Amino acid sequence: MKELRLSIRTRLTAWYGGLFALAGTALLITNYVLVAATLPDPDNFLAVRRADSVSAYPAYPAVGVLPSETVSTAALSTVEDYRESALSTLLLQSAVALVITVVLAVWMGWLMASRVLQPLHSITNTAHQLGADNLGRRINHEGPDDELKDLADTFDGMLDRLTGAFDSQKRFVANASHELRTPLAIQRTLIEVAMGAPDAGPDLTRLGNHLLDTNTRSEKLIDGLLLLARSDRGLSSRERIRLHEVVADVVASCSDLADSRQVRFHVSTSRRIVVGDPVLLSHLVSNLIRNAVLYNEPGGTVHVETGSEPALRVVNTGEPIPAEVVPGLFEPFRRYRTERLASEGTGLGLSLVRSIAAAHEGSVSARPNTAGGLVLEVNLPVTDVRAAPMYGKIG
Repeated sequence: MKELRLSIRTRLTAWYGGLFALAGTALLITNYVLVAATLPDPDNFLAVRRADSVSAYPAYPAVGVLPSETVSTAALSTVEDYRESALSTLLLQSAVALVITVVLAVWMGWLMASRVLQPLHSITNTAHQLGADNLGRRINHEGPDDELKDLADTFDGMLDRLTGAFDSQKRFVANASHELRTPLAIQRTLIEVAMGAPDAGPDLTRLGNHLLDTNTRSEKLIDGLLLLARSDRGLSSRERIRLHEVVADVVASCSDLADSRQVRFHVSTSRRIVVGDPVLLSHLVSNLIRNAVLYNEPGGTVHVETGSEPALRVVNTGEPIPAEVVPGLFEPFRRYRTERLASEGTGLGLSLVRSIAAAHEGSVSARPNTAGGLVLEVNLPVTDVRAAPMYGKIG
């Protein structure tokens, strides 16, 4: 059974109302006991009446029934009725007053809990509005120097430290981009110069080609790591992007690769506008489509669709992939077949796709395709009304 979860405001209100009801009930019982002790007791009243009767008629001690006995019995009945009526009225009116007062106490407790928890709501709202690209907001709680102010000040201090850490990471990524790419570019130039020398023999040429391939793979790996770091930091800029046009451009750029591997594209696009970073979204689409071509088979197909839900679907044929292997493909440097395409991939493709989708407040999912390969779906927030679909076939 699912555990019932109540908000702090509801629990505080319940505590306020419950304690007030308990105190009110104790007061009602105490009041009832005191009033019951104050009201005349029928037994004592009867004894007093008989004593008064005997002293009033001393000449008739042997008479079984005094002339005032009938009056005493009627008075006793009246006292009993009065006592019961008074206690019943007291109990009923006190219970009604207690219920009304408890309802008012619960309402006032709800308002008081809301006021007490207002700083917590400010902290929550600030946390919801924060992102890697927006760490400038602060709570700046003004109030008495109590526990809630300490919490708000602690949260602001944590944000100051996070802002410093993210700024430091941005500087590191920018410096690493320059420091890592420059040596690789120098190495590539030196290798090409050595290979172009007149006395370069076949062995040198073969070694140079191998070093160039290694250099290219290192460049791709560095670019992928830097892009992954950038997407994990969030979006630094946002603009309206026509996702269907991005897909068309990527498919066109991958057409030569598809032809070399005898893979055909089937494209079905509907107008879809998203808000985000154009460079990151282009990398997302490119990684999905290129992987769909690279990890395919001769004569295979790649189906690409854009729409509302999901925003992008890429389905490729190829080697059957077990369902239990699919979640691990989104981890960095994880491949289903490590011996395949070692020189063409870095193992960061799907990791980048997931990170970029998350930066755009979206998600990506994958499942095995019945014909082999994968079905990959990217969900992004809807920002525009789609027009009628446009169908096409490339390859």
